[in-house]
Amino acid sequence: MAASSGLALLFTLFFLGALSLVDSIYIAYNTTQQIVPDKINVHLVAHTHDDVGWLKTVDQYYVGSNNSIQGACVQNVLDSVVSALLADKNRRFIYVEQAFFQRWWRQQSDAMKNIVKGLVSSGQLEFINGGMCMHDEASPLYIDMIDQTTLGHRFIKQEFGQIPRIGWQIDPFGHSSVQAYLLSAEVGFDALFFSRIDYQDRIKRKNLKSLEVVWRGSRTLGSSADIFTGVFPKNYEPPSGFYYEVNDDSPIIQDDIDLFDYNVKQRVNEFVTSALSQANITRTNHIMWTMGTDFRYQYANSWFRQLDKFIHYVNMDGRVNALYSTPSIYTDAKHAAKEFWPLKTEDFFPYADRENAYWTGYFTSRPNFKGYVRTMSSYYLAARQLEFLRGRKSPGPTADSLGDALAIAQHHDAVTGTEKQHVADDYSKRLSIGYVEAEKLVASSLACLTDTTSNSKCSNPSTNFEQCPLLNISYCPPSEVELSQGKYLVVLVYNSLGWNREDVIRIPVISASVIVRDSKGSIVESQLLPILNISLEIRKLHTMAYLGISPGVNPKFWLVFPVSVPPLGFSTYIISSAEKSVSGHPVMSTTYETHESASVIEVGQGNLKLVFNEGKMSHYLNSRNSVNTTIHQSYIYYPGDDGSGADYQASGAYVFRPNGTFPIQPSGQVPLTVMRGPILEEVHQQINPWIYQITRLYRGREHAEIEFIVGPIPVDDEVGKEVVTQITSNVRSEKTFYTDSNGRDFIKRIRDYRSDWDLEVNQPVAGNYYPINLGIYMTDNTTEFSVLVDRSVGGSSILDGQIELMLHRRLLHDDGRGVAEALNETVCAHEDCTGLITAGKFYVRIDPLGDGAKWRRSQGQEVYSPLLIAFSEQNGADWTKSHVPTFTAMDASYSLPDNVALITLQALEDGSVLLRLAHLYEAGEDEDLSRTAKVDLTKLFLHRKIVKIVETNLSANQERGEMEKKRLVWKVEGSLDVEPPVRGRPVDPSKLLVELGPMEIRTFLINFSYISFLEVVDP
Repeated sequence: MAASSGLALLFTLFFLGALSLVDSIYIAYNTTQQIVPDKINVHLVAHTHDDVGWLKTVDQYYVGSNNSIQGACVQNVLDSVVSALLADKNRRFIYVEQAFFQRWWRQQSDAMKNIVKGLVSSGQLEFINGGMCMHDEASPLYIDMIDQTTLGHRFIKQEFGQIPRIGWQIDPFGHSSVQAYLLSAEVGFDALFFSRIDYQDRIKRKNLKSLEVVWRGSRTLGSSADIFTGVFPKNYEPPSGFYYEVNDDSPIIQDDIDLFDYNVKQRVNEFVTSALSQANITRTNHIMWTMGTDFRYQYANSWFRQLDKFIHYVNMDGRVNALYSTPSIYTDAKHAAKEFWPLKTEDFFPYADRENAYWTGYFTSRPNFKGYVRTMSSYYLAARQLEFLRGRKSPGPTADSLGDALAIAQHHDAVTGTEKQHVADDYSKRLSIGYVEAEKLVASSLACLTDTTSNSKCSNPSTNFEQCPLLNISYCPPSEVELSQGKYLVVLVYNSLGWNREDVIRIPVISASVIVRDSKGSIVESQLLPILNISLEIRKLHTMAYLGISPGVNPKFWLVFPVSVPPLGFSTYIISSAEKSVSGHPVMSTTYETHESASVIEVGQGNLKLVFNEGKMSHYLNSRNSVNTTIHQSYIYYPGDDGSGADYQASGAYVFRPNGTFPIQPSGQVPLTVMRGPILEEVHQQINPWIYQITRLYRGREHAEIEFIVGPIPVDDEVGKEVVTQITSNVRSEKTFYTDSNGRDFIKRIRDYRSDWDLEVNQPVAGNYYPINLGIYMTDNTTEFSVLVDRSVGGSSILDGQIELMLHRRLLHDDGRGVAEALNETVCAHEDCTGLITAGKFYVRIDPLGDGAKWRRSQGQEVYSPLLIAFSEQNGADWTKSHVPTFTAMDASYSLPDNVALITLQALEDGSVLLRLAHLYEAGEDEDLSRTAKVDLTKLFLHRKIVKIVETNLSANQERGEMEKKRLVWKVEGSLDVEPPVRGRPVDPSKLLVELGPMEIRTFLINFSYISFLEVVDP
């Protein structure tokens, strides 16, 4: 103690002596400090976390309006930071969200832009992560994560010549393996940092000094896609007591000896104590302090003034070393230490921040918005393809607005459903505006591709194509027309997939007297199904709510017919009146059968048959592969906990906390309605007054399509409800099931188990929920049981053999995670509001062991990329004689391999073309399709000559070869030599053959000899 007192006295005298040498009014702070090898180095990372919408809309956050909700103005942040950086060349700052930065950048003068470019070039201002937003990692599809990252990265490269090195996913609510290997390693990042992991996991990692790891997110790509990953000790904020926004209550350094409350020694001691505490749970002599949090640095000088002082005085003290730093500098220091790091595999889901608080509800929150995002994603993919095929035109409609809206929608408080309602409305509005512009692009592109009279630049196509964005609610004005003599409806069907597609489409019509022909004039077999009252009621409500109109005429039937569409191309079908007698009339009305609940019913005309007994699905039979098994489907709801008990945690937008389980049963003996026809058969069930279901089997398909309509969920009893469907098989799954990671890899899950720590189970349902974007499946020694989804949902297997999906949530209490609003969505027409109705589909199939992957991957592609349908009304003349009726961009005899998807084909502003090809299978996933695939670009681009092709990283901002040379390689504890992954060889420009190994995505920038209207050739 005596020694400590002596040191303290010496320290005080030292400071007083040092200060006596200078004017007490002005102190020149020394902020030049660099890394010191033999000390603990405290890397002070100045940052702001700017949500691209949450409590306020993205534009409200940017301009600083609506401050009654939250005092936040990103414009002030950027103005203030630039000024503060200019005041001291040693200061550094990182910025992430390009959606905000681009707004600010557009408003700056050329002089200011040059100043900022200097700050970026010097490293004072560094772009980290670099996407348009900090995307979520549970709800987005990998394609959308790639697209939004690419938009930001290409902007940074074009404006600043910089390539972001570090992933900074500090706020998403759990972290996916796809983020690790694909959106980090394959982008070219050297490290990934974040905050949110399960509270039990964090405790163990602190004890083992394993908060920093090498994350191997892909079993298939192995160590070639490793990423150094740092988890912050607590959150992404400063240590307690070191917050310095204006009005923050942390003690400042008061270093003017002429004023009261001089506290330099006290604050330095507190700094050192906090640094040593963090160093005790961190490997090497480098620690990072995240000096900032949400929307901070609106008055940047209030932060930098204190950071200057800490660096100055802490380094005078000498016990630790403090410096202005960035995650890049920190990562290089960690790498230079040559440390061996623990290995992390799989992912960081689910996330709980404390007992009884699993953030697994947001996997399903706002199901309609999640579905809208997914629909717009596939439309954006197709629109960019068509823009490429037509040729990018300026001026003219583009898909850019939709791309920007989709990028923002991937934000971790957007597609997650964890934003306030008015913000969710804003996201939807942006998507709608983007869609309208992209719809014009699609219509004009299709007109160009079908018009044989247009010139080579297709400036004035003669055909007007219309589309039906509300077809899902049976609203399609182009098809709801009276086809009198001489008038007919042209239905163009575009296929964005790289292989030929045999599918069934349905459109609403007002008359049963119609006939369908293909482009050669042959009659196409078709089927009429009645449009039911429940569909018409949904149509009426939502057209009034969204369009402000009430359609005068309701369609009476769904016209259903099969289509065959070439890859990356279209086919045309003609619908006309069938008033005159037609030999062998092919339009078949559906037969109705009403069965009492006790009846046994068999449906299905092909290999697959389903049996219903006592009103419920009971058996699944496939005559082709001899699958014959029991299967049951039911609905339940979990009452959302209201937080009124001893533990205050309620179920809300983020958190899923069920308070019991209640089966949903029909209120009485409700008969089944069976509709039979030549193309498909349907079983209709009114489960209860607010759940309706259609089980649909298509001829020639071996899966069941289940369409559900759920809502409005009643809350008259003042109980929020989370609605789940359960599909039960006799698969002996032994607690094990598999869920996808953002639509790519499937990850093994074991109920009530974590591979990284001994799980203390306190929520046996919520703690076993995982995000599902593609599907979920389970196996035993003989069988695979798979379910695919049409949007992001939460799901699990709470009992062996059973899969459950959460389809809808309506809750009455906030869960205390910041949004301050209950998840209680409504739809309003005029002043009449009702609870949200959600409608969607999931798909069920049972296969012999080893056969399920083919269906999951191929059907998954078709679910994500539905056929794009466009309509044109014609009079008189024969369409096929004046238009191109069938088209493919490829060689007519070619299609992509069954294990390859075309995920990006986009004409860029500079005349180059962005191409991405993705292998769909993991290593060992399928005996035949988990092999190297080859794509012949000369056949993919039959009528264009490639003059230059450059392979890039995933986000297309650097050549792949350069990325691989630069990426840091990390040492792993106990890592055994493993067989290197199979990857495609470099592309020979003379052969133009692209090879893809399992799970590989390859990205190219291509220059053609011309980019203009493509010569159309009938396959």
